[in-house]
Amino acid sequence: MTIRFIAASRLPTPWATFTMHGFEDETTGKDHIALTLGEIDDGAPVLGRVHSECLTGDALFSMRCDCGYQLQEALKRIAAEGRGVLLYLRQEGRGIGLLNKIRAYELQDGGADTVEANERLGFGADMRRYDICVPMLEHLGVSTLKLMTNNPRKVDALTRDGVIISERQPITTGLNPHNEQYLSTKADKLGHMMALSDFTQASDVDIERRS
Repeated sequence: MTIRFIAASRLPTPWATFTMHGFEDETTGKDHIALTLGEIDDGAPVLGRVHSECLTGDALFSMRCDCGYQLQEALKRIAAEGRGVLLYLRQEGRGIGLLNKIRAYELQDGGADTVEANERLGFGADMRRYDICVPMLEHLGVSTLKLMTNNPRKVDALTRDGVIISERQPITTGLNPHNEQYLSTKADKLGHMMALSDFTQASDVDIERRS
C-alpha cells in the first residue's frame, strides 16, 4: 500500500483550530484526512480516534447510528486535552459504500438489523481495513495511541498492523430512540465493549437538530 501526503492546512472548528492533513491512497485512489492538534510527535501516547466516514451521520445528522455523535465527542475531547489526532477514513458503511449502505438501510426499514442487512447484500458484517492508518500515523510522528473506541476488532487490527494502543477509552454518546437497536446489535453481534446503560442520551437540542 502506498500512501502519499498531499497538503496540510488550518481547519477552524467550534472546538479548536485543527491542522488538516490530506493523504491519497494510490492503490484505491481514495482520499483520507487526519486532524491534529498540538505537538503529537514527541513519542508520548496521543489521544486519538480512527473514524470511518459516515456521510449520513457525520454530515446529514442521521439519528440511526452514533457516528456523528462519536465524531463530535472525539473532537471535543481532543480539544479539551489540547493534543490529539483523528484519522478520518473514507470507508462508508463499514466498507460497503454509500449506495449499498442505503440498500442496507432499506432492509433495516423492513426489520433486519445492521448485521443481517449487510449479510443479505452479500457483504461481511464489517469490511473496514485499518492498515492505511500506519503510514498516516508514521507521517505524523505518532506511534502510540490512547484510542477512543468501543470496538475490540479495531484495537486488534491496529495492534496487528504495528500501532501501539496504550489505552482504550470508551466513547458512549448519542443514544436516542432511533438507534437503540443499532447500538444493541453492535454490542451483541459485533462484540463492541459497551452497554446501553453506558450511554449518555442525545440532548434535546441534538435530537431537534437531527430530526
